[in-house]
Amino acid sequence: MASDTTPVLVAGAGSWGTALAIVLTRNHQPTYLWGRNRETMAALKRDRTNKRYLPGYGFQDLLEPVDDLAAVLSGVNDIVITVPCQGLRSVLELIARASHAGIRICMACKGLEAGTQLLNHEVAGEVLDEEVPTAVLSGPSFAVEVAKGLPTAVTVASSDATFASDLARRFHSESFRTYTNDDIIGVEVGGAVKNVLAIAAGIADGLGFGANTRTALITRGLAEIIRLGVALGGKRETFMGLAGLGDLVLTATQDQSRNRRFGLALAKGATVEQALAQIGQVVEGVRAAYEVDTLAQKLAIEMPITHQVVRVLGGEKTPREAVQALLARDPKAETL
Repeated sequence: MASDTTPVLVAGAGSWGTALAIVLTRNHQPTYLWGRNRETMAALKRDRTNKRYLPGYGFQDLLEPVDDLAAVLSGVNDIVITVPCQGLRSVLELIARASHAGIRICMACKGLEAGTQLLNHEVAGEVLDEEVPTAVLSGPSFAVEVAKGLPTAVTVASSDATFASDLARRFHSESFRTYTNDDIIGVEVGGAVKNVLAIAAGIADGLGFGANTRTALITRGLAEIIRLGVALGGKRETFMGLAGLGDLVLTATQDQSRNRRFGLALAKGATVEQALAQIGQVVEGVRAAYEVDTLAQKLAIEMPITHQVVRVLGGEKTPREAVQALLARDPKAETL
């Protein structure tokens, strides 16, 4: 448990942000939970729970919902951003306009920036002063299980060892174990690509292809993650850990995963729009699929599973045709 009692700001009041704020306050860390919508934040203040995204988990006294980001920034150093990746740059810009010397940014969202294919720490590097330490928090973790206090392990990655260690101590508890890592690129790539592969696994399971197919998709999907991650500068061993294999297995096999459920819906005949409406929350793998596929083509990296997901999303192939296309590929040596 951390000894620092300076408040932490969690930016993003969805299910994941709320769960992380709950973890921090259970660890006796004063915590602000910020969201853009004033009505939503007023409801959180009134109800002392997040009825929409994480109902049933009450807020401790140390958790304070706020709707004015600038008003609290002067009193915090560590900021954890949990908004979907599509909103990351705008939140960073808000922080940059009102921040002070000494802030440190941790990003707990997974994906690539639309249009640029930038990793989250690269987006932060464009918006913030280069002296601002950045980190990412990732790993196999569903918000509901974290809020329940079920045992969970995550990775905190940063090139700034002090920040990674400080952040890990603030979050670490008997039920929320934190590991530090200096491979921020590898951790981010694992978190971004696994969502795309979870859509593929959901499609395969929805079509009734069974455990053999699911396992093959996970295994060969991991090979795609490793290829892309190493090409971008990540370390191969990172992808065998929590932020790589661990997060991939969780997201591809458990129906709590929005990405997997999205794939299941597509397999049952739903359109992309219908499947998104059924989920009712952001499905990060949809946007990420296009960005990952574009990046792979730029780098001349073979990522056939990702490419077939993109073709399904774009209406070029049915889910069954996409799986059959993967199975029809010529035999080759098993390589990463």
